[in-house]
Amino acid sequence: MLITFEGIDGSGKSTQIALLKESLVESGKKVKVFREPGGTGISELIRGMLLNPEIKIDPVTELLLFSSARSQLIAEKIKPLLEQNAVVILDRFYDSTTAYQGYGRKSIPLDQVHQINEVASHGLEPDITFYLRLSLEESAKRTIHMQKDRMEQAGIEFFERVIQGFDTLAEQKKRFVVIDGSDTTEKVHQQIVDKLKGF
Repeated sequence: MLITFEGIDGSGKSTQIALLKESLVESGKKVKVFREPGGTGISELIRGMLLNPEIKIDPVTELLLFSSARSQLIAEKIKPLLEQNAVVILDRFYDSTTAYQGYGRKSIPLDQVHQINEVASHGLEPDITFYLRLSLEESAKRTIHMQKDRMEQAGIEFFERVIQGFDTLAEQKKRFVVIDGSDTTEKVHQQIVDKLKGF
């Protein structure tokens, strides 16, 4: 089973992923968690470039680098784990590419973004995607003390378009489960657990 978490920074993805993993392990599941970009030697090298605020990267190059990191992670780690009936949880997947590089950067037309996503994911689609929705104002409050990486320095208008992208995907994709990221940690976790009972 492939579970993905999406949302802007500060939405609580890392916290909820850790809680979900603990819950699933306690129920006897084999669980592996990966972040995007990252998870393999090659993917982590690409992550270093993508998040370095001192490096200028063309929007199309950025999209292809994220996709390259994803392709390696899926081929090297995720597909073999899914074949072993493990539960794989991803902190971001190609929906982030659509939202950030498609809507946010406007790097290339959305239909081309979707095509690249399909190729880079080796045709893999999440079973369920939890979108922790958060306003820009709340995100700013939660991340005020964090050092900003290259992506986080993109500006308010960029992130407004990113949120629009996530909201559009949530309307289009049945696998999306929208959860209010401003709710308490306990309430969000319970909604996630309750939703997974049907799987």
